[in-house]
Amino acid sequence: MNDTPLLPASGATRVPADAGPRWLNEDEFRAWIGYRRMRALLDLRLARRLAADQGLSEPDYDVLTSLSDAEDRRIRLSEMADRMLWSKSRLSHHVTRMQQRGLVTREECQSDGRGAFIVLTEQGMATLRAAAPGHVAAVREHFIDLMTEEQVRVLGEITGTVLEHLREHVD
Repeated sequence: MNDTPLLPASGATRVPADAGPRWLNEDEFRAWIGYRRMRALLDLRLARRLAADQGLSEPDYDVLTSLSDAEDRRIRLSEMADRMLWSKSRLSHHVTRMQQRGLVTREECQSDGRGAFIVLTEQGMATLRAAAPGHVAAVREHFIDLMTEEQVRVLGEITGTVLEHLREHVD
């Protein structure tokens, strides 16, 4: 019997639709497990580099890059929470820690007394500028430069398809 719960116990690659779960075939299983392991190791490698270079976490970097691209380097907290797929409460706590380090500030939203903007500080921008070269180098070394141009293009299409589906099915 197969000990892998994602593959059919019989070893068959096709299971009738009414026979329970649509088990993954061997290629699908290899792709899924490979993706999960790759993502975990890649995230760990990139997170270590950000922490070593500038003392940033990946969420710190996500906040800083989003703010650097935004008009006036500011974004509503609720919009940032949506971008990061975080609750407003979780992001608010994270932003508080970033504020304590001088990376961001908060401003009240004049049109909505309950809303707030997250604003990138000069120190936050300087930290991002210092972190970006090492982060991009690590992304290239451990991900982009390992693929052909065609593989990068196909991966972009794949991620686009999956992200579109996930955005349409938000809980």
